[in-house]
This record gives sequence, C-alpha cells and structure tokens, in this order.
Amino acid sequence: MALTPDTSVQYLKGVGERRAALYQKLNIRTVEDLLYHFPRSYLDLTTPYPIDQAPLNQAAAVRGMVVKKSREQHIRKGLSVFKVLISDDTGLMNLTFFNAKFTVEALQLEEEYLFYGKVGGNFLKKEMSAPMVIRLEEGGRLIPVYPLTAGLSSRMIGANVAQALAQLGEHFPDPIPGEIRRRHGLSAIGYAMENIHRPPDPFCAEVAKRRLIFEELFFLSLALGSSREDKIRYAVPKMKPISLEPFYESLPFTPTEAQKRAIGDAIQDMCSGTPMNRLVQGDVGSGKTLVGAAAAYFAVLNGGQAAMMAPTEILAEQHFRTLNAILSPLGLNIQLLTGSMTAKAKRLVKAGLQDGSIHLCVGTHALLSDGVEFCNLALVITDEQHRFGVAQRIALSEKGQHAHTLVMSATPIPRTLALMIYGDLDLSVIDQLPAGRKPIKTYKIDSEKRQRAFGFIRSHLDQGYQAYIVCPLIETGEVDLGLKPAAEYAKELADGPFSGYRVGLLHGKMKAADKEKTMRAFQSGEIQLLVSTTVVEVGVDVPNAVIMMIENAERFGLSQLHQLRGRVGRGPVQSHCILLSDAKNPDTIERLRVLCSTGDGFRIAEEDLRLRGPGDFFGYRQHGLPELKIADMASDLALLKAAQEEAKAILATDPKLDQPQHQAMKERVTRILLSAGERPN
Repeated sequence: MALTPDTSVQYLKGVGERRAALYQKLNIRTVEDLLYHFPRSYLDLTTPYPIDQAPLNQAAAVRGMVVKKSREQHIRKGLSVFKVLISDDTGLMNLTFFNAKFTVEALQLEEEYLFYGKVGGNFLKKEMSAPMVIRLEEGGRLIPVYPLTAGLSSRMIGANVAQALAQLGEHFPDPIPGEIRRRHGLSAIGYAMENIHRPPDPFCAEVAKRRLIFEELFFLSLALGSSREDKIRYAVPKMKPISLEPFYESLPFTPTEAQKRAIGDAIQDMCSGTPMNRLVQGDVGSGKTLVGAAAAYFAVLNGGQAAMMAPTEILAEQHFRTLNAILSPLGLNIQLLTGSMTAKAKRLVKAGLQDGSIHLCVGTHALLSDGVEFCNLALVITDEQHRFGVAQRIALSEKGQHAHTLVMSATPIPRTLALMIYGDLDLSVIDQLPAGRKPIKTYKIDSEKRQRAFGFIRSHLDQGYQAYIVCPLIETGEVDLGLKPAAEYAKELADGPFSGYRVGLLHGKMKAADKEKTMRAFQSGEIQLLVSTTVVEVGVDVPNAVIMMIENAERFGLSQLHQLRGRVGRGPVQSHCILLSDAKNPDTIERLRVLCSTGDGFRIAEEDLRLRGPGDFFGYRQHGLPELKIADMASDLALLKAAQEEAKAILATDPKLDQPQHQAMKERVTRILLSAGERPN
C-alpha cells in the first residue's frame, strides 16, 4: 500500500500490531508521528579515537581489533560478565559486557569494529563498560539515538524511519509556506526530515534541526495566539470597582507593594469586560495566596463565587486554613471539598455551592467531578500551574459562565521566558518577600563533612525540630556512580546515624494515598526526618522543619535546588540548607556558589539559564502546553521571536485561520490545542 503521513505505523514493514502497540507508548500512531519522533542525540562515528587518545570519563567511539575474549563469568544469578580485549597501533583496551552472550559471540577475533561507550580506567590502561558494537561499514556517520520504550531500540526505530522516508520522499507536504521559509533561510521539510534522522555530518543535522525548531515554535505560537484570540473575543459582565479597604484593614500585617500590584492587576482584569487569564508568579513564601484571597473577596463582593484547586488534599487543606483565616472574619463562607470526605459532607458542600451560600470552595480534582455545580462561579484559582494541564483549568472554569482565571506558580522563570511559555496568560510577578522573613543560610559541603552535617541535623531534631534529606532520582543503570535510591538510603540512615529517630520516606513511585499519609505524619511531627526524592519540591508548609540537606546537589538545576530549599524557612526559627556535592567541575561549583549567595529566585533563575546551559534549564515538563519535541524555550529565543512574529502576522489578517491557504495550518493548530486539552472553536 502507498504510504501517506496519516498511515498507521502498523503497516510499515516489520511493525505489525505488537510493535505498533509499543509505538503508542511513545505517542506514535501514524507515519507522520514517527517522522516527528526526533533523535535526542547522535553517536558521532565520523572520527573514532585511537585507544591512547580516547578521552577519559567521556562517551566516545574507539576503533579496535578484537585480540582476546574471556569465558563467561557468572557473578550472581541473572548477571553474567564477558571480558574482551581490543588493540590498535597505540595500545590496548579492556571491554566489559554484561548479559551480552550473543553480542560477544558475534565478535570475530582479529576483526576490527567500532566500540562506543564511556571511557574509564586511566591513561596507562583504558577500559569501557557495556559498549555499543558497530560494524566498520556502519561508521563514518552520526547514528541517531531516539527516546525509547521497553521493546523498541534505536536501531528498530531508525529502520522504520528509513522506510517511511524512502516511500514518502518528496510527497511529504511542507507545513510552512515557502515565503516564510525563504525569509528565514529554512530548509524544505524533505531535507529536514532526511537530515534530522540520517545526517551525514553535524552541519547537515544542525540545518535540519533549525528548520524543525522554527516549525515547532511557529505552530505553538499560532496555537497560543489563536487560543488567546478566542478568549478575548467574547465579553463578560464587567465587575464593579468596589473598595478593598475592609480586606486590607482586616489583615494582621501589611502586604508588600508587589502583592498590592498583583491584586490591582487582577481587579483591573475582572472589571475589563473580558475574562481574566492571569498568572501570578512569585518566589516561595512571597504571598501569592493573599492575591488569590483578595481576588476571591472582590468576586464575592460582586455577587459571584470562587473556587481554588490545589494538586493534593494536604495542600488543599493548607490553603483552606489560610483563606478561611483571612476571609471568614469578613463574612465569607469558605468550605473544603476533597475526595476523602464523607458522602454526607460532600453533599452538604455541593448543596451550598448550588444555592450560593458557599462563597469560596477550596478543593482538589474533586471540584471537577460530576454533581459539583455552582450558583454563579465567577473566579477560578489554580495553585502550582505545572501540576495542572490546560484541560483541567478549562474544565473548572466551564462550571461558570466564562469565569475569570487566576493561576499561581512558585516556579521562578525569567520574565522573558515566562511570557513565552505562558503565552495564553497575562503575567504578574511578586518580586518581594514579606517583611520579617529570615533568609535561609545555605552551605556547600563535600562528603568528608557528611557526618558533621548529620550531627548538626541530630542537634536540631533533639531540640524538637524536623529536617529533610533529599536524594536525586536514580535512573536504571546509575548505580555505578555511587548513588543510592532513596529507599535504600533511608534504611541506612534509620539503622545508622539516625538510629532512634523517627525516619520517614517519600518518593514518586509510592501510591498517592501513601504519599499523603507520609506528608501528614511529617506535618504532625510524627516523622522527625523525611528522606525524599524531589516529590517534596512542591509541598506543604511545615514551619517546624528547619534543615534541608540535598545529596548530590550537582545533579539538580539551580531553580530546582531553590524550590527544594523553600521547603524550610517557613517559621520564625533560623533555617539552613546544606548542599552536599563532591563535584570538581568549576561550572558546577560556580552554580552551587550562586545558590549560597542569594535567596532571590528570579536572580537564581537567570543564573541557572546562564550557567547551566539552555538545554537543562527546564528540568520538568511544562504541563498545560504541548510537549516540545525539538525546540528549547531557552536556547532558541531568536527563532522563537521570529516564529512568533510570523504567527502574529498571519493571525492579524486571519484570526481563525479560515482562509483556504491556511487550512493545513488550522488542522495542525487544532491537533496541538487538542493535545494540550484545549477545545478549539
């Protein structure tokens, strides 16, 4: 059968139903999906190293002749090891293979191969563990390395891609108009696809990548722009400008100017006659909840109701207590709605929402459930944007008539990037911390001082305080790097330096109910020391927790370290953050020094972008946006700006992309919006 971009991958040679099911795990269903599944990197086989020049502690290709193969050694059940010795004119190298009987058997003595892997050992005796074996005739080029799932290899994907490219050829339609390609010096889609998947050299790969990055950002800009236009097009009743003096007078503290500015932005939006769609971005502890409280109070004064959605029950309860303390003295009825409440309690809340007697409801995803109906939902507030998709935001706002939306995020992102990432949201930044907050003292130490740090933590636990120890997420195959999974480390600590203390464990693979139970136990003081992976990054306030120790701190981005540090310093007691790292890399040491020198999340975000390199800045997926396959929001700023300008020019003349020449674009935009949970008009 003739292939088209919409053909199911199942009909490619060698795929069939079973492999098509594996492809679905990578969100690949059609031939077009497969071709847009780009390599995440390449193995550079264009210039393999002689053995004596192979760079230590780096991945490299080495050319060598097999001179000796040892017998299989059974280390333990399920693990066998094979040793292979290779040579060239410059020296010898030992190779170690694990559970690779067929690979080693296929190696012929006195034959030359390319071996790709991380070079270990020392200058006198080099070695390589678990190398990839490549026949010489396959060398001299870049080999793509694809994002994978169990059962699919890069070689399999590459073969299927080659087949798709050969059959589609020049018939693959180019989604970018010719005049835009010419203006920006972009290659055609056929060249780009061929050279992103099978580049003869790095230059061709870069030419292809540049074009595909532009394409991705162009359509993302079109999607965000058209989504924004849809939101602006309809009108909503203007709220009356009622004074917030009673609100401010009832507070036991004076809000910062930044908080007042963000509140003013929200009030102005709600009085404008178009739906508010605003992101309030502020550092940990900057007082974003107060902005939400003021906006809710204003909406209620105007006869509406408000809803606030948090990602977990414990966070919802925390917000409920805070908002209830602020707003109930002003006569507002605040209630909580979570999945674990009794059926009777849920019924009472639902009835109060329906008859309008409840002014503000704080809840989890339970707010989205059937049967939750509002009398007049005027304002939706969501906490921690990257934990919610656009779809959930919309689902809640649709329980009202074009409700206003306020999104709160504690993830510091440089302002220029935030404006691009949250393209469908207006932006308010709270760049001040409330008066009286004590800066968290931050120190960098190495492994030699670990026991001293443990003693420091124990002295605080003995005084009745609590602490966190955070471990990096360990990927399969990283055990060789001396890292321990959190569960194993927690047991070691509980049996050793923290024997006699109440040690808890929190990690991402735990069931949601178990995570919740552990955090409640920590919040109540039942757990003294919490050993955790980064799932604690967005967590509850535990004012009694005063020490955060982060193992292998070099493995985190600065912004993520800052988020983790923000888990302490929530109370009146001086808090401390200990960064433990044995890293010797000067850039890494500089990054950690920045964190020790400042508590300003926005400055840290800028430094993270500058120092860590653009590719690693976003260590988490920006939920609510389509996942970027090839573009990098940080490094591709020039292309992003050009793509946004082209998209803006098209939407200015055809906001709904209804013109005949824009139909293919409209179909692509529709797919993007659907993937992000939007429903395009």
